[in-house]
Amino acid sequence: MDRRDFLLGSMAAAILASRPAESFAQPRISSSSGAWDPGRLRHLLPTVSDTRLLIKASFTQPLSAPPTLRIGTTLVSGRMNDTAGECWQFYAAGLTPGRRYSLSLAAANGASLCQPWELSTFPSREATPDRFRVLFFTCAGGPESTGVRSDGQPSGNLPTAVRNRLLRRGLSFQPDAAIANGDHVYWDLHAPRTPPERRNTTRLDSFNRSALVFGDKNETVLKLAAAPQIVPVYGTDFRSTPVFFLQDDHDYFDNDEGTDEIVTFPPVWFQLQLARATQRMYYPEFLPDAGRPSNLPWSSSDNRAEISESFGTLRFGRLAEILLYDVRRTMTLAGPSAVFITPEVEQWLHARMKATDVRHLVHAPSNPPGWTAGKWGEWYPDVLDEGGKLTTAKPKPYWQNGWLKQHDRLMQSISGMDRRIPLVVSGDLHAIGIGRMLRAGALDFRARPINTVLSGPIGTAPGGWPSAFRGVGATPPAHLDLHEDVKPIEQHGFMLADFLPDRIIVRLFKWDVKTQAPDAIDTLEPFHSVELGA
Repeated sequence: MDRRDFLLGSMAAAILASRPAESFAQPRISSSSGAWDPGRLRHLLPTVSDTRLLIKASFTQPLSAPPTLRIGTTLVSGRMNDTAGECWQFYAAGLTPGRRYSLSLAAANGASLCQPWELSTFPSREATPDRFRVLFFTCAGGPESTGVRSDGQPSGNLPTAVRNRLLRRGLSFQPDAAIANGDHVYWDLHAPRTPPERRNTTRLDSFNRSALVFGDKNETVLKLAAAPQIVPVYGTDFRSTPVFFLQDDHDYFDNDEGTDEIVTFPPVWFQLQLARATQRMYYPEFLPDAGRPSNLPWSSSDNRAEISESFGTLRFGRLAEILLYDVRRTMTLAGPSAVFITPEVEQWLHARMKATDVRHLVHAPSNPPGWTAGKWGEWYPDVLDEGGKLTTAKPKPYWQNGWLKQHDRLMQSISGMDRRIPLVVSGDLHAIGIGRMLRAGALDFRARPINTVLSGPIGTAPGGWPSAFRGVGATPPAHLDLHEDVKPIEQHGFMLADFLPDRIIVRLFKWDVKTQAPDAIDTLEPFHSVELGA
């Protein structure tokens, strides 16, 4: 047995020993109980547009032949997304806008794989719906820990059952769609801020970085790392709610770090392939949109599907459009000309902000504007000084001032949108908050303040809160004048947004793991609501 085999076996044993079996597979529910029966499904996550759908699913046992998805009277053959037959996708185009379809899954021999369910396409681009509700959240990943701290709280991320309970509470408000903004997996391979003698390199050494991800032991390691952070969190609860998954730093198997030893982004090739493989197996990419160029980075069209991996559009008729963009994959380190997103992507965003074919246009970047915690890979230059205070008096190592220039260009366009409500909803910072950006550098937004929201984390561990990990919570940077209507709160929660023709209603929800029992999740109500008008 070589070292990698030993490490793989050790890691697998450690994971399996620390996790209950139900974390890996959703228990079968008898249909006679009145609950929906997932049958052989472990998890199922759909996304839709007005005429297409894409579903990612995994099964309790590998399937030796392609399963079939029935969409009304249309049959779609599944495509295998791993090499074992556990993970499959179903892609369909040419659907009718605004239609509720009956769906069912069958094995190659015709046997039913789960109970039928329903899923609706979005209204056509020219439709004029009068309401649209979206569930926003972030940071739902993280390995489950069975440990308990001295104060009685979990030592690691929230149990997956509690995360699922938070999401089910969000779903109880019947959103038309959900946006999961980044950090679906926490399995960092490097720890440059940990002294070398204290580093645990088991995760890093378990991968063969000179081999492909699929068809190698790497695939087994990846599944052991990623599946327990995704499958039990979502299960099949989102089967009738389209989900839009955006990736952030930890989805590339590292924290954003800029040190003399290592700069973790843009991601190295192998970790980029890990992120792509996780997405391919477990959650849907973005479907094409008439308002988004088909040649943006990490877009493709082949016999599997026409998709975009990093840049997406959620379009709901002429009422609302949400622009989703991952800043990690395309970021550059070019000083004053550095960017988080390529010029082509930035041009797309500006073009959509100038367009007049939709009432509400909202930004959902993976990196939040409005606040800083002194991290390297932020828009802002603020860094922690020797006393643990944020400052711009000393340079942030490896930070690029071109990132801030791009930030200002985008914020200027957002504030300048004609007869629209400037709104940005993001995640990453493990907090719930809302503020109004009044100034960015020399740019004055007081006439059209930008509403910026931290949507709320689902699975954050005690050590993952910014105040615990960095010694400072999310704070307005020196570059901005930000009026904080709700100062960032380090608690678990989510956000709901209702889009109406004349306004947007934002509702923030929070749950305190330190003082509230899990049962309280089932009756959570918003602790803060605001109506935003143009």
